[in-house]
Amino acid sequence: MFANAFFVATVLLLALGIWLLGECRFLIPYRQVLWEDYAAPIAGFSAALFVNVFAAVYLLGRKIFLKDTGQKLAHLEKEVRTGSGISEELAERLKE
Repeated sequence: MFANAFFVATVLLLALGIWLLGECRFLIPYRQVLWEDYAAPIAGFSAALFVNVFAAVYLLGRKIFLKDTGQKLAHLEKEVRTGSGISEELAERLKE
């Protein structure tokens, strides 16, 4: 889940960056000044934005894909302990 959230956050920020490059063409003549004076703040903002987008994607993934996990695991444990519906080998391994 961590790798998926990292991938989605990276793709979202790359798409945002490409869109911003197209929208900010009027800043091309000032490229050198922007790079010299504002590279560190832009990098810091980008890193903070990435962390926040990653956290949002990770949280959303946990909410969507791990819904009712506790109930599902409780149901599986009940079946294993009773031995019904689950293979006998799995039930024997749990007893050990």
